[in-house]
Order: sequence, then C-alpha cells, then structure tokens
Amino acid sequence: MPNPVTPSAAHAIAETRAWVDRAVIGLNLCPFAKAVQVKGQVRYVVCASAEPADLLSALIDELHALANVEPSETDTTLLIHPAALNDFLDFNDFLAVVDDTVEDLGYSGILQVASFHPQFQFADTHVNDVSNATNRAPYPTLHILREASIDRAVAAFPEPEAIFDANIDTLEQLGSDGWAALQAQCRKDAQDS
Repeated sequence: MPNPVTPSAAHAIAETRAWVDRAVIGLNLCPFAKAVQVKGQVRYVVCASAEPADLLSALIDELHALANVEPSETDTTLLIHPAALNDFLDFNDFLAVVDDTVEDLGYSGILQVASFHPQFQFADTHVNDVSNATNRAPYPTLHILREASIDRAVAAFPEPEAIFDANIDTLEQLGSDGWAALQAQCRKDAQDS
C-alpha cells in the first residue's frame, strides 16, 4: 500500500537519521552503529521513485559507490525508498533480487544488504509483536554494509550471537507504547530539523 504522502528526501533522511540515533543506537539494537554514525561514515540516500526497477538501479549505483570509496569516508549506506515497496510482502520478495544483484555484480563476500521496513514481520510472529521492531525503520530501507567492517565489529564484540536476543528483551521491556512514543519522537525530530 503506497504512502498517502511521500516525504521529501530531506525529511526521509532526517527521520531515518533520528531512528538511527534513538532506536538503533539509543536502544543499542546494533552495538556497531554508534562509531560510524559519530564519525559521519553513514551515507543516507533517498530513491524517490515508486518503481522497483528505479530502486534496483539506485541500489546498483550505491553498491558501486560504496565498493569504490574508502571506509574512512563512507563505511555503510542506507538507501531509503519511501515510495517504493511499501507493502512488506512485495519488499520481502524484492530482497531475492537484491541478493542476486549483489552476487551478479561480484560483491558477494565484499558487500551485503540488510533490510528494514515499517511493516517488518519475522516468520512465526504476529504483526503487532514488538519484537518485529528490531527491523522496523520509518521507511523501507536497504542497508548496504561492508563484510570486512562486519567481521571487524563481530570480532571485537563478545558473543555477537547474543545481540538478537538482547534486542528482543530490550523491545519487550520498552513495549508497544514505548516503541510508538519513540517513533513519534523520531517524527518530531525530523520536523524540527
């Protein structure tokens, strides 16, 4: 289902940046995110088109761009697409195309793409389970990561496999009302920026 109003690129970036600061870093959902955010090594890009083909083209451009820039300049990219693939099942189906594209371009083992969506739902959960919020962003988003950066971060983090369970515990303690309040604060932060 399409968004009734597609935000400007600046607003989509501001709200996503607020989500990274308040949820991803603030709730420590990703213990590796703070360092790259503080150093300004996260690239935020918006694909304004509603067409999956245009999103794929933007993804290809961003894969090439990240592969060809020094990690000290840009370590990771968030490709935000507020108008494309708003239905989670369509988005989820598109992820197979994403994986094939990474492989076809020769970036397997070099880059990978993680996914975030406002309607994200893990298998065997109810749509309203707060645990789904670990992968819920303000807008559909493809997160392009460097494999080498992931490997370094995981090597420096004791028991990286415990992160998922810790995130579920954090969100269950926060609860649905707390998650809704956090989302509202991200929207407010974006309005104020």
